Amino acid sequence: MKKSSASKKTASAKGAAAEKAPVEKAAAEKPAAKKAAAKKPAAKKTAGKKPAAKKAAPMKRQAPAKKPAVVPKKAAAAVKGVAPAKTVAAKPPRGESRTALVRRARRIDRELAEVYPYAHPELDFENPFQLVVATVLSAQTTDLRVNQTTPALFAKYPTPEDLAAAVPEEVEEILRPTGFFRAKTKSVIGLSKALAEDFGGEVPGRLEDLVKLPGVGRKTAFVVLGNAFGRPGITVDTHFQRLVRRWRWTEETDPDKIEAAVGALFPKSDWTDLSHHVIWHGRRICHARKPACGACPIAPLCPAYGEGETDPEKAKKLLKYEKGGLPGQRLKPPQSYLDAGGKPAPPLGAG
Repeated sequence: MKKSSASKKTASAKGAAAEKAPVEKAAAEKPAAKKAAAKKPAAKKTAGKKPAAKKAAPMKRQAPAKKPAVVPKKAAAAVKGVAPAKTVAAKPPRGESRTALVRRARRIDRELAEVYPYAHPELDFENPFQLVVATVLSAQTTDLRVNQTTPALFAKYPTPEDLAAAVPEEVEEILRPTGFFRAKTKSVIGLSKALAEDFGGEVPGRLEDLVKLPGVGRKTAFVVLGNAFGRPGITVDTHFQRLVRRWRWTEETDPDKIEAAVGALFPKSDWTDLSHHVIWHGRRICHARKPACGACPIAPLCPAYGEGETDPEKAKKLLKYEKGGLPGQRLKPPQSYLDAGGKPAPPLGAG
């Protein structure tokens, strides 16, 4: 009996130990499970950071930069001495591409060439010396007034050497009708001295040499190069500046930048004739204050149509020079001009 009770005690002790072991094991496993559970959210957080980083990456990207203004490749390179500039590019009307602008500009020139097939420089000259002097004198006055004045000047001083040795007061008296005669006298005598001393009495045929002469700027130089030497150049006078801005070939106001911008729209070989066409149109139809829009042959191509008189009959009354029955500006115009119905200008003092 004692043995059986002892064995029962042993058995119960073993059973209690057996029951206690799983409990202790479970208790030991709980902290481990807690640690594992604690690690799992951390892992989730870590895993969650990666997509967050991907979402945040676009925030670091900068907004796409605006496209820079299109600058024609030949805008300034085509003209020697004009530095390339971003502002040289012509700004077309809204919705007009660069290609469309070039096509429209060239079509306008073709139309004007048909209207003025006899377009020419409106200063009378027989040689480069006479042309450079006449161009200097044309500042702040009309070509007609210069043409009426230069015959007496060149009759008395036919060569640079003659004009260089002239008495200033005598030259001033001849040039008085052109206005600013004292300043002009100083310029023409000064450039004559420079021609006689530095160029052997001959007008140079290079732009860089011409602009060194007193009173000679780029505009005058290109007039001489294009019309006396047959070298292409764009003459940016007041008419040219006004019209190319009205046509929105460019929005520049600086003559050198206008020259470069417009030059980029046309082949270099067209530059001289283009200048004549635009200047003639500005003098005859597309006037500064009241353009004759109703009589303009390029009205469908002009973004500024409507700035002037649009009624055809009223517009005709605004036409000047040969289209208005008035004489041309040259005393001795080219035969092609006379054949087209143009009339020579009257001499000085004629009624």
